[in-house]
Amino acid sequence: MPRHRSASKNTRRSISRRTFFSASAAAAGALTLGSPAIVRGQNLNDRLNIAVIGAGGRGRSNMDSVSSENIVALSDVNQNNLGIAAEKHPKARQVADFRKLYDHANEFDAVVVSTCEHTHAFATLPALQLGKHVYCEKPLTHNIWEARIIREAAVKAGVATQMGTQIHAGDNYRRVVELIQTGAIGAVSEAHVWVSRAWGWHESEEACKKANDIVCVQDRPETVDPIPEGLDWDMWLGPAPLRPFNNVYFPGPKWYRWWDFGNGTMSDLGSHWIDLPFWALNLDYPLTIESGGAPIHPEIAPASMFAKYTYAKRGDRPPVKVTWYQGVHKPEIWKEGKIPQWGSGVLFIGDQGMLLADYGKHTLLPEEKFKDFKRPEPFIPKSLGHHAEWIHACKTGDPTTCNFVYADWLTEANHLGNVAFRAGKKLEWDPKTLKATNAPEADRFIKRQYRKGWELV
Repeated sequence: MPRHRSASKNTRRSISRRTFFSASAAAAGALTLGSPAIVRGQNLNDRLNIAVIGAGGRGRSNMDSVSSENIVALSDVNQNNLGIAAEKHPKARQVADFRKLYDHANEFDAVVVSTCEHTHAFATLPALQLGKHVYCEKPLTHNIWEARIIREAAVKAGVATQMGTQIHAGDNYRRVVELIQTGAIGAVSEAHVWVSRAWGWHESEEACKKANDIVCVQDRPETVDPIPEGLDWDMWLGPAPLRPFNNVYFPGPKWYRWWDFGNGTMSDLGSHWIDLPFWALNLDYPLTIESGGAPIHPEIAPASMFAKYTYAKRGDRPPVKVTWYQGVHKPEIWKEGKIPQWGSGVLFIGDQGMLLADYGKHTLLPEEKFKDFKRPEPFIPKSLGHHAEWIHACKTGDPTTCNFVYADWLTEANHLGNVAFRAGKKLEWDPKTLKATNAPEADRFIKRQYRKGWELV
């Protein structure tokens, strides 16, 4: 396999109406919950052979979470991370360039991808094309076009897939979904999601320090720092535009604020927090998206922003508006003190009441009205554990809950918040063509040009 490609050119598939509808149809059937077509063995005692791409930081945690299986291959652009991982798994093949792992694809059944966001799709797509089960950290991809490519490949492959939204496996989210879907607060017309983290571009260094940001930088640095020993900087850059090394990019999570490598808090924490209304309200693509709340910087994602989405009526459910707030922005009802002042949260507003939730707790509001409320019997099964769920699916064909079909819709929506922000315009969205029909200037944020030598096919 050529090192700069994930497959030969004759396997290229374009985004079209036909592939969109065929992917959606397949998703509604066999792959709705991530049911794999290729199962290694029905014996749950059999151990999967797993390749780990990205073995430091979050990757180390993911690797440890699947270490009940056989870790047979390791890849990391940082030799220090690779060495630490190899101490735990000394028999595993070791490479810095993850593309070389696929030259030995017969050695593994499944792949765990924990690279930086801008290389997620490049590490994931060849695994799907080769019929490998895949676990990929959130967000699924660096942009909307990549997310759709991965979704289509996952549908075609029929393997077990899971995006790393670990909180999705918790009991709290399940109980919230049950309450919303059984009408505890009536028909929901609004959902508000906010996080207090303020990492990214600030209007001043003082504001940055006040926000406890880990990097305070106003523009791309002009200085060049020594590349850390053991780091393959060219491979770390991957498909992103070439630039000299500087300590503001590495190690993570410094990189996530730079548009070339990540998408800031919107796609990072949004993957976890917007997941709850997405699940509870059965959302997919929005009709319109508008965003703002900070100056637009060409290189750096904002520390504070908001994004407003409108969704059409779904079955017997009314249209709904979902609003995201980060940093200094909060919902008006929060600022007016009409709900508990949680630093981060999700608020559902229905015609019969409200529900406020965070990762680990939730409450029905107003509390006095719901003091005698009888909860529905739980109907969403307890998770085996986020990683365990994926391992189980690889072996049995049972479903996962954050498969790449679901994850694609969530990722596309989160990225659209940033696209609207960067375009500086309210977008009217066509999910079939992946176009903002009223804003052709948004195209360059939906799909980007890759550095020479990199192509997603």
